[in-house]
Amino acid sequence: MSRRLSSALRWALPCLLATGSALALAHTGNDGAAHHGIADAVAAGFTHPFSGLDHLAAMLALGVWSALTARRVWLAPLAFASALLVGALLGFAGLNLPAVEPMIAASLLVLGLLVASRAALPAVLGMAIAASFALFHGLAHGQELNGPFGAWALAGMVSASALLHTSGIALGLAMKRSPMWLPRIAGAGVALFGVSLLVGV
Repeated sequence: MSRRLSSALRWALPCLLATGSALALAHTGNDGAAHHGIADAVAAGFTHPFSGLDHLAAMLALGVWSALTARRVWLAPLAFASALLVGALLGFAGLNLPAVEPMIAASLLVLGLLVASRAALPAVLGMAIAASFALFHGLAHGQELNGPFGAWALAGMVSASALLHTSGIALGLAMKRSPMWLPRIAGAGVALFGVSLLVGV
């Protein structure tokens, strides 16, 4: 393992592990934001992206891919976070779109392949792909976090998403100096996870 990768892991992993105690208390599901106060809702929203491996993997993969291929590494994650918020608000409003779960699974397949291939796309196209998939991730989050303190839960969710994207970017920057097989294996693993979810849907 390269020194740069080791350094990035030392930075990113504690960020993910720091939520461990909160994850044990996370209350997700259709009443995920039906809590007793603001702090409880923020905590539930923050832990929510960590409670599902599909959301977790997608956000990390997007950060890794951006770092590996983009000059402005923040563009695609920003597009994802913005569309994630829009999707969550639509979920709050009761909007239901078909194929939410298959689209979330497809996002893992596509993002995994992008990481594995280190495909550099035009910035606008990368942002469009990120935003399109984020809309469905946001709908799922919004439907599960809706409640009397739902806006605060959303604030926690967006904060956690930003942390995951940042962690992914840190890992991706480290992978730029690592052996070529490392991002390929990581991307292939995410893509296969997406395929398994698509088969199970």
